Amino acid sequence: MRALIRPMVMLSLVVCLAGLPMTPALAAEAAGSAEEGRSGGAMAVDLLLLRPLGLAATVIGGVLFVVSLPFSAAGGNADEARQKLVEAPAGYTFQRPLGEL
Repeated sequence: MRALIRPMVMLSLVVCLAGLPMTPALAAEAAGSAEEGRSGGAMAVDLLLLRPLGLAATVIGGVLFVVSLPFSAAGGNADEARQKLVEAPAGYTFQRPLGEL
């Protein structure tokens, strides 16, 4: 067992040192792709997955707001409840650009 540990440690060090010069290039590539704009894949995921979930969250939030309205009105925070339960999901669903996650 002890004879196996030393070669594994040496191999790990060699692999780490060999990959070290690539980290600045990978970081620059990641930063460049974030600045270039939205990709087609991000737009597809947004359109097919996130927008329907946002619509469902808006509808469910609207129902919850109506149910909680007597209590939030009595507590004086009906505007805050409306903003958190209805306006925030609706804004996420309908106002942001497609693909901007």
